[in-house]
Amino acid sequence: MSDAAQPTAAEVRAAAEAVKTALDRHLAAVERRTGDDDPAVHEAFNQLAAAGEVYDELLYDRYDEVTPFEIPGSDDSLPPYTGPEEPHAVSVLIRRDYTVAEPQRLLAQAQRVEAAEFEDALTEDDTANTVPGALGILFGEFEPDEIASRHREFGLAEGDSTLWVTAAEEAAEPGEWLEAPFEEADPQHVICRFDVSAVFDRDDSDDDADAPGTILAELSDDDLEPLDRDR
Repeated sequence: MSDAAQPTAAEVRAAAEAVKTALDRHLAAVERRTGDDDPAVHEAFNQLAAAGEVYDELLYDRYDEVTPFEIPGSDDSLPPYTGPEEPHAVSVLIRRDYTVAEPQRLLAQAQRVEAAEFEDALTEDDTANTVPGALGILFGEFEPDEIASRHREFGLAEGDSTLWVTAAEEAAEPGEWLEAPFEEADPQHVICRFDVSAVFDRDDSDDDADAPGTILAELSDDDLEPLDRDR
């Protein structure tokens, strides 16, 4: 930011006073809360978050300093829950990202699966000799949780993952959402959410062999452990 556009010291001071006022209002709302979903507490939380964000930005722009804490903004948090009080059904939405860190290991494991099922698969079908084909074979053979726990064996490196548990009045009809399984997820029906990401605990000094995009040491086929194909 140029010097001309920098906030004044008075503006930073005013933002700090706004945070103090928002803190007092938030505490007062908490002390008077009428239940777990008290709208006054929610509103005071959002006001505190907004005031903290403004102060943090002005403090950095003026003095190149940051606060020692982070107040979550309303845009980064889930909206208040408005789903059924007693859900009769839940949906679990899961996304896991992987990097293909060792293509040769991935191909070798897929070829082993095909060879175990079809003796002549490698001579008549080259599906296991391509990365998309190998991924299809392995994800078709093993449960996603097993792949998550054994991803290194399959030449994969973990990336971010998230799990949402959403509430519903009743279970969906069979086949109802299969064409677009994640399209109708309502954030206001999310009961709980769990995120895993390297941005939460990344240490620049760590040399994590499992970090996304890291190429693991090359291993020969003889180094690969036999696959346990029991599901």
